[in-house]
Amino acid sequence: MQRLRIQHLTEYQFYTPVTLHPHRLLLRPREGHDLRIESSKLDIRPAYHIHWYRDVYDNSVAMLNFFDTTTQLTIYSEVVIQHYADPAMTQEPERLLQKAAFKYDSHECLELSAFKQSVYREENYSIQAWLAAWGINCHVQHTLDVLIRLNQLIHTQFRYRIREEVGVQSPVTTIHLGSGSCRDYATLMMEASRQLGFASRFVSGYLHAPATEAGNATTHAWVEIYMPGFGWQGFDPTSGCMTGNKHIAVAVARNPSLVSPVSGSYLGPANTAAQLIVNVQVNKF
Repeated sequence: MQRLRIQHLTEYQFYTPVTLHPHRLLLRPREGHDLRIESSKLDIRPAYHIHWYRDVYDNSVAMLNFFDTTTQLTIYSEVVIQHYADPAMTQEPERLLQKAAFKYDSHECLELSAFKQSVYREENYSIQAWLAAWGINCHVQHTLDVLIRLNQLIHTQFRYRIREEVGVQSPVTTIHLGSGSCRDYATLMMEASRQLGFASRFVSGYLHAPATEAGNATTHAWVEIYMPGFGWQGFDPTSGCMTGNKHIAVAVARNPSLVSPVSGSYLGPANTAAQLIVNVQVNKF
């Protein structure tokens, strides 16, 4: 077990006073057998009212409503967690050495059906062609072999770059450009694994690494794929590895657009500009 402190600052500085519309926060890690929240706090300005709820994916969501006009929005989250390694995938790997074209249990099919449906349906053929070109298929390879190879393919064949633009690239855009951010890599792997028959979901969260130890980092993104008998297992195509206790999941969804850490809007004069500051730091505690 390790204790980690996660500090996440999001700050908007507006050049003229604006009215803030409701904002949605996904900042609280997902608790479970491998993660326990020891303490948490939020420091938010200007004055606000907060409402917490669990969404359809069981993410912990905070909704903010603001009272005054402002020239600055500051959202600071600090969480201390206890994170335990999950050894499930290393204890009995032979249980995963089944054909990739497996069928989910009948009682799981209905719940998993949404996670097998493409978000970018118009790109299905192109993604299938890309998989075929690299010889990745569900007929002669084993489940874990297929997923590990796909994960490492994206890691090795694409050039990582930081993108400041909002949202994700479509999978075909990432393939054509040969580059993308962690969220672009995760989107491509999610959609590609769905073409192979796997239920998969997009994950937004934090990564404990030298870069995040130093601060001035951002959130991270990866993919979870549902494995019979093992549940949702994480694959990080940015690193080419499976996830472990360095990965801290905050929110999951079948569509990447639904798990932005901070989302909302504001009303102000035409051409109102804003400066965005994001600083994520994850340290052993």
